[in-house]
Amino acid sequence: MRAGSAPGNRRRAIITALVLTVVILVGGFLLGHLAGSRSRTGLGDRSDLPKTSRDRVGPHARLALPPLPPRPQPITGPDRPPLPAEKGGPFGSRLTTGTPEIALTFDDGPDEVWTPQVLALLRDYGVRATFCMIGAKAAKHPQLVRDVVADGHTLCNHSWSHDVWLGLRDEQAVLADMRRANEALTGAAPSARISYYRQPGGNWSPVVVAAARRLGMTALHWRVDPNDWKLGPSYRIAADVTEQAAPGAIVLLHDGGGDRGRTLSALRTILANLITRFHLAPLPPGMEQPRPSGTDWFGRPGQ
Repeated sequence: MRAGSAPGNRRRAIITALVLTVVILVGGFLLGHLAGSRSRTGLGDRSDLPKTSRDRVGPHARLALPPLPPRPQPITGPDRPPLPAEKGGPFGSRLTTGTPEIALTFDDGPDEVWTPQVLALLRDYGVRATFCMIGAKAAKHPQLVRDVVADGHTLCNHSWSHDVWLGLRDEQAVLADMRRANEALTGAAPSARISYYRQPGGNWSPVVVAAARRLGMTALHWRVDPNDWKLGPSYRIAADVTEQAAPGAIVLLHDGGGDRGRTLSALRTILANLITRFHLAPLPPGMEQPRPSGTDWFGRPGQ
């Protein structure tokens, strides 16, 4: 009996081993399937992260931008005094705009040949500037004064006849000269407000600065002077301006007083360069002068 039962025992042992193997394999498969299901429905899924965290790690995350700084307010206008004296300017005259904007200024016009070409070039680049006009020329070419104002540029008094020695006269003579020039400008463009005065040759004196201030005008000097009136090469004029330009700078150029062909050529380079680096704007003329619809006093969209 014992000898005959041995083959049966072996068979039972083999069957038992096979059953256990199958049970182990099936159990392992089932456990792996359950674990995979749990990972797909919860574990490892970013849906359990807070929304802000999920957004930050996502491929299209958007960072919150800081609020825009307030735009600078106009620095002149009704019920506003002239700009304060600036340290470093001759007798307190202004070297800078008082804002980050750069102001291009053009002296000695209006000129029937060069002023229209300067206006056309500024228009092409969408830039507004400040024109310091001689009163006698404004009286002779009133339509050019109106053209300048119509394009949104600011007017500046540059004396009646470009008298570089005006500062040596007494206050009453200086006031009379300034008033005469202002009358010529406002006679051509009645809506214009004349808030700036520039002394011919930059020959400032305490009398001139005080007289301008008495008439509500800021004494307007400059920071950048390429000496374009000396008829140097246009590339040198352009290089002087583009290399010296900095935020707030007042730049001196000319649209009258002689052949301005080199200035006009340099201006193309100056505009193409500066508009990629700075915001160019006219000095704010004040509320009495109309501004282009939909822009602020610095030529930007807004109120």
